[in-house]
Amino acid sequence: MKIIVTSIFVQDQDRALEFYSEKLGFIKKEDIPVGEFRWITLVSPDVQDGTELLLEPNAHPAAKEYQKKIFAEGIPATMFGVEDIRKEYDRLRGKGVQFTMEPTKMGELTIAVFDDTCGNLIQIVQK
Repeated sequence: MKIIVTSIFVQDQDRALEFYSEKLGFIKKEDIPVGEFRWITLVSPDVQDGTELLLEPNAHPAAKEYQKKIFAEGIPATMFGVEDIRKEYDRLRGKGVQFTMEPTKMGELTIAVFDDTCGNLIQIVQK
């Protein structure tokens, strides 16, 4: 068994697609109409046959509440791995990404957290 798709709730699929592709550099893999929404997945440019990230609309009240509460508590919705966190931090800041935590050493990991502009905090980590 392996993870093939993981999802993240977003307030606006178009804005999320723009942020995750243009700012973060993920590549759109699927964009299929499904009723009033779309099945939009992205992949890492380095592992295009790897796990897909689904931009899931937060249209259900439970999804909206969950997303709102973890954001308010400062809890990242997901985590992405990076090779050089300082370099990635500088690159993303140069693209206007707003960080809520700059790179911080925590044991053997270094983490940073940013706002994806779609209702989520995202953590990046370097091992």
